Amino acid sequence: MNKPINLQSKFELFNEHWSPKVIAELNDYQFKLVKIKGQFTWHEHKETDEVFLVIEGFMGIEFKDFKVTLKEGEMIVVKKGEQHKPFAFEECKVLIIEPRGVINTGDTGGDLTSENDVWI
Repeated sequence: MNKPINLQSKFELFNEHWSPKVIAELNDYQFKLVKIKGQFTWHEHKETDEVFLVIEGFMGIEFKDFKVTLKEGEMIVVKKGEQHKPFAFEECKVLIIEPRGVINTGDTGGDLTSENDVWI
């Protein structure tokens, strides 16, 4: 895939929230676009860190003892095994970077678990 990837045009291809879409791979890591709005579920990824990079809007992530907020152009690395709960009051567009095969809700499961490895 030696072509530029336009993030905005990729975001235009879907409307659902909390359903990451893969746009590229680097070795065993996937770059996933996701639109978020409202509250996600408490979860953790026991085997890997994950990166949240805000492309457009504002989001927050609750941790057990603190909360962070991110605005456009900011990112955070959530360490493996760290329980967290993302949220956004208004729609926020995010790039997530994590290894192939990571389930968005970790071991928690539930209604917000999305199909994995969906490419757009």
